[in-house]
Amino acid sequence: MIKIYKYSDVTADEIFARDTQKCDVENAVSKIIDDVRQNGDKALFEYTEKFDGVKLSSLRVSKEEIDDALEKVDEKLLCVIKKAAENIKNFHEKQKRQGFIINDENGILMGQKVIPIDRVGLYVPGGTAAYPSTVLMDSIPAKLAGVRSLVMVTPPQKNGEINPVILAAASIAGVDEIYKVGGAQAIAALAYGTKTIKKADKIVGPGNAFVAEAKKQVFGRVSIDMIAGPSEIMIMADKASSPMCVAADMLSQAEHDKNASAVLVCDDDAFAKAVSDELEKQIPKLKRCEIARASIDSNGKIIVVDKLKTAIDVINEIAPEHLEICTDDPFDYLDGIRNAGSIFLGRNCPEALGDYLSGANHTLPTSGSAKFSSPLSVDDFIKKTQYTYYTKDAFLRVCDDVAAFADSEGLGAHAYSALCRKEEKQ
Repeated sequence: MIKIYKYSDVTADEIFARDTQKCDVENAVSKIIDDVRQNGDKALFEYTEKFDGVKLSSLRVSKEEIDDALEKVDEKLLCVIKKAAENIKNFHEKQKRQGFIINDENGILMGQKVIPIDRVGLYVPGGTAAYPSTVLMDSIPAKLAGVRSLVMVTPPQKNGEINPVILAAASIAGVDEIYKVGGAQAIAALAYGTKTIKKADKIVGPGNAFVAEAKKQVFGRVSIDMIAGPSEIMIMADKASSPMCVAADMLSQAEHDKNASAVLVCDDDAFAKAVSDELEKQIPKLKRCEIARASIDSNGKIIVVDKLKTAIDVINEIAPEHLEICTDDPFDYLDGIRNAGSIFLGRNCPEALGDYLSGANHTLPTSGSAKFSSPLSVDDFIKKTQYTYYTKDAFLRVCDDVAAFADSEGLGAHAYSALCRKEEKQ
């Protein structure tokens, strides 16, 4: 059963503290990465047979397999996926940016170029659940940014195939290449390349502890989006909210993972008890009830505050991945929230809406990292370079200043590289 606390009885660190089973994956992942670096495709085939129980003859998904998947997926679901893709595209279109040029002084021109990353690897989980929504959320911003080559890796099912809905989403989103490989070995292949899978420049997408650790270990060799922890939701609700809906929203995250965390902050003891009772009613009805049960019992919390404005301080301290504000006047609180991954305003905006259909990205910072990082966006798939041009006269006007600065740092060669241009024959 979920724990209920008075705000004065729990510290900020405890609110999203998780009762997790420690598992040392660092060494195991390091060995897998080294194996893939040395043995390439051979290691990928062996790990797929070992971990996924599948003996493959080819890693790459063929066009025929994709076409077959599109035929298998229910037409109504395809329409929903296409609608979601359009919403995601419309939202992320607004994030596209242009370079700039500064030409304010005679003889001086400076600027910045915005350049898409050439090749991006997208990891899509395929373990306890299939996530076509992740395919859309991570692929569409990359395509809008102008990424030339978008490659997806995802573990195969026991029959050696990829879930048809995953392939359908990849086709709709414009993924260029798809491979049947998962786990830390897939991350290693994207980071270092094999005969079949060309090295990527950046890796994005969520995964289990082994995937997260692999991304951490290859960072620097390639770029990554983030190290995402288990799912989190914080709900700020007043007593006029529906206990049934609030409980359902909490369980929408609890069913993800036994280590997921669902926290309610409210200002009424009776409402807190009503939500707790509702959780007990709903959990046994879930397909993933065992996972949700473990999450709520170990990591779920209800925090009762004296007034809802106090909850803003809690939110900014915790910096939750998902935040719902279930009140009649949610915009009254919006300006005060500085640290949250994605905010859902009002009683009719469940977090699930953002997971699938609204268009805002659902790849979000976790574990308090919303204090310094942002949801996945078009910006994650671009890089910027800058350029400078001075005419000779323009540089001679400032070369003494450059030399003086260099001398102050004891870097004589820097100083002379500026001054020598004064010594050149005119």
